[in-house]
Amino acid sequence: MPAKHRLAHGLTRRTVLRTATGLSPLTFLATDANAQPAPPMATARACIFLHITGGPAQQETFDMKPRATGAARGEFNPVASQVPGIDVCEFLPRTARLTQHLAIIRSMHHDQTFHGGGTHYNLTGHPHQPRTPQPEYYLDSRDAPSIGAVFQQLAGDQEGLPAAVHLPFWIQQGAAGRFAGQDAGFLGRRFDPLRVFFESKTHLPGSLPKTFQLPAALPVTRLDRRASLLARLDHGDDGTNPVQQWKRHRERAMEILHAGGAWQAFSVEEESAKTLERYGNHKFGRSCLVARRLVEAGVRVVQVNWPGHENHFDTHAGHFPDMKTTLLPPMDHAYSALLADLDQRGLLDQTLVVWSGEFGRTPSLNGNPPAGRDHWPWVYTSVLAGGGVRGGQHVGSSDAQAAYPQNDPVHVSQFVATIYHALGCTEQTVVHDVQGRPHHVMQRPPLTRLF
Repeated sequence: MPAKHRLAHGLTRRTVLRTATGLSPLTFLATDANAQPAPPMATARACIFLHITGGPAQQETFDMKPRATGAARGEFNPVASQVPGIDVCEFLPRTARLTQHLAIIRSMHHDQTFHGGGTHYNLTGHPHQPRTPQPEYYLDSRDAPSIGAVFQQLAGDQEGLPAAVHLPFWIQQGAAGRFAGQDAGFLGRRFDPLRVFFESKTHLPGSLPKTFQLPAALPVTRLDRRASLLARLDHGDDGTNPVQQWKRHRERAMEILHAGGAWQAFSVEEESAKTLERYGNHKFGRSCLVARRLVEAGVRVVQVNWPGHENHFDTHAGHFPDMKTTLLPPMDHAYSALLADLDQRGLLDQTLVVWSGEFGRTPSLNGNPPAGRDHWPWVYTSVLAGGGVRGGQHVGSSDAQAAYPQNDPVHVSQFVATIYHALGCTEQTVVHDVQGRPHHVMQRPPLTRLF
């Protein structure tokens, strides 16, 4: 680190800033010679969470079972990766060349068999609040907040942008069934991540959506005159919190409509044709590119949801043909491009990239024509890269049928705690709900051995 970024006694600016914001313990003040060694220092400044909507099959991605028989074996073959002993699916060839960056967790588990429950667990680390009636679990203000919402409260706006952004779609079922775990929950709506969604199939991420743009009949000069008049009318407000919050929302709206400054991070106009092709000309690929631009601009958490209502990993039917043609190739394309791009720009060590679905798929095939795999939360695979995580390793294992953890089971709450640890939180870090009550963000100890 350059000398100008180091402070007295060898402290880095990052250490001091994290200490001042309460996102890491004051370990450098410890003087007890008998104290336990501090856990490895996390280096992530930001997180890109790739939520692979639907539940990708562990057997056809990162936990293949070539020695199994029948359905657990599947139709695909493993391919050797960059790291000896770590094989991945043959339809992830680009990712196979980057496994030196990956920490593959093959023993993830929880107990939620419905998408809504699994999504909430995977995005928050908490179980959802009870629902009546069941089975699905949609957004509810009683639920725990998403990781992005937590940082919206802990860190606030960053460099003129929100701390958390979600794109390009809701994770949902049908027109209204938005799955739990995607908002601020009991923190209150003021801490919701900014959602930048692209509902049209032809509208790719890489520019602000039409809802963030002025209509042609309203030039920006006219908007400015209206805003100036409104500011004069507001001059005598009483300064109460709701008024101040409303004014901040209005200011942000003006910044967006001018599409200036930090908000240019949403635009890919400056990116080369080679970079656009590298990520892929589809919603997931473009979303990954925008995510890279957003973390460069200072956003702390970007959640990229696999565009599930176009083609999804909920492969109850046609599992093998869909995985081979419409699912794995574009995912491999975009995921590998994101990792390689962050690495080449020197950003991977400070950006945690999370790859995970809400659960895995059954070791057996169902009777659908053509056959598919059903929901399976009892064991599945998630992957971490960057952000101080040591690559080229795998944690835990599933049994011979990829049905249950065999070694070192990792509950989803530990997985989410590890994400918080990477971002500088501790087991003492709390957020406060709308009534001011504290809630610890970690439910279990993180997997510090990954760092």
